[in-house]
Amino acid sequence: MAQDVSDPITADFVVLGGGIAGVSCAQTLRLLAPDTASIALVTASEVVKSVTELTHLTKLLASFSVTERDAGEWQLENQGVRLVKAIVNEVDRVEKIVKVSDGGEVRYDKLCICTGGQPRVITRDNPWVLGIRDTQSVMHFQELLKDAARVMVVGNGGIATEIVYELDNVDVVWAIKDSSISSVFVDAGAGEFLTQKIFKKSDNEDKLVKPTKRMKYSVDKDGDASFIGAALGPDWHKGFSTNGKASGKSVKIEYKVEIEKILTPEEFKASGLDEIQINNEETEKTWNVYVKLTNGRVYGCDFIISATGVNPAGDLYRDVVELDTEGGVVVDHNMVTSDPDIFAAGDICSASWEPSEHWMQMRLWTQARQMGIMAARAMVARTQGEQIELDFCFEMFAHVTRFFDYKVVLLGLFNGQKLENDYEVLLRVTPGVEYVKTVMKGGKMQGAILIGDTDLEETFENLILNQLDLSSYGEELLNPDIDIEDYFD
Repeated sequence: MAQDVSDPITADFVVLGGGIAGVSCAQTLRLLAPDTASIALVTASEVVKSVTELTHLTKLLASFSVTERDAGEWQLENQGVRLVKAIVNEVDRVEKIVKVSDGGEVRYDKLCICTGGQPRVITRDNPWVLGIRDTQSVMHFQELLKDAARVMVVGNGGIATEIVYELDNVDVVWAIKDSSISSVFVDAGAGEFLTQKIFKKSDNEDKLVKPTKRMKYSVDKDGDASFIGAALGPDWHKGFSTNGKASGKSVKIEYKVEIEKILTPEEFKASGLDEIQINNEETEKTWNVYVKLTNGRVYGCDFIISATGVNPAGDLYRDVVELDTEGGVVVDHNMVTSDPDIFAAGDICSASWEPSEHWMQMRLWTQARQMGIMAARAMVARTQGEQIELDFCFEMFAHVTRFFDYKVVLLGLFNGQKLENDYEVLLRVTPGVEYVKTVMKGGKMQGAILIGDTDLEETFENLILNQLDLSSYGEELLNPDIDIEDYFD
């Protein structure tokens, strides 16, 4: 089981944090480090996160599940790592000591900081505002949810998207600051494609829908899109029913809004404001909390889920290593901080190396795992007086997830990042089935979004990596009658 710190502990490699980055780092150290090396993983929690059901889809894409494991159970399966249950209070980089709760000390030769990020919560002063860090955390809200008639979800990233989809038998008001859903990951066209799943009335209505004509549009340097052919149009985010129900719930999306004010029932009653009614039977209901949005609308709800992203939690190490303006621990391509014996990985770190053309940092579980593994490799190499090259997984951004029960694959510059609005987009859409988008510049594929079971991820990954000139294929590249996988095999 996890060991509490009483007597000082000494280890060659010490990893701080029981999340994906920390656990991946510790497990990789156990595989790579000499048998004589000692490894300690310090975690403040009774549980640690583990990667399960790992499946490699392509050279760069891997799908996996994240599960929470009891610390004692995890320790039994990872005998080569000493699991220490403690809260980190301070790091003394001169003496190479991690000072932890109850006066304990953990001495290290090489240290890796993987203590993650802190949720950006609307407010921490209201008991009806619940911060959430990841999809696993939804389980902690089950007791509240079972008695809730209405909740408000604030945020537009992956977590907010999953929450809106997964919540059942409850009315959901989704407040987002953008003009389309899930804009952290996908463009407005994909957002409209996903929105249809929220309001879909029948599981059968899309079965016979055929792919639309292939579409192409250009984005100029001013950011304006010009469409050729049957484009989806600039008003993707408008005109959807906000009263549709599926599985006993309704979803109302408020676009381009932020929270202006949070009111108690007493404050709401005294304010004289009018509440937006969703169901007539709730007209006389007194809610736990009321929210005034920047568009002037007021909603009452049982509680608010704040899923507005994460900030790297680097403040504890401000006097130890260099931080950037966001509070991220700055690391080089070997995950080394400003102290040569201290490494960092996952949400807490900020990549300072010159990234490859098609890679960028996003604080996702995928990159937390990759960075944790990379840090472990570099730590072992450093003890042997060596440096290693940046792993191939950092050559191109690649992430797979699920939104609204669709498989979603993001490759390279999937939303035209770094391209300064100078690119073209090819689209193929089959409503309710698939959404295929490629970002093209100079006839070469720079990125892609694949929603649904398209089976195109390996082909598109190779096309982005190889930078093959595809100019001669034009819009035929996404012709649904052509088996593109065989075409470029």
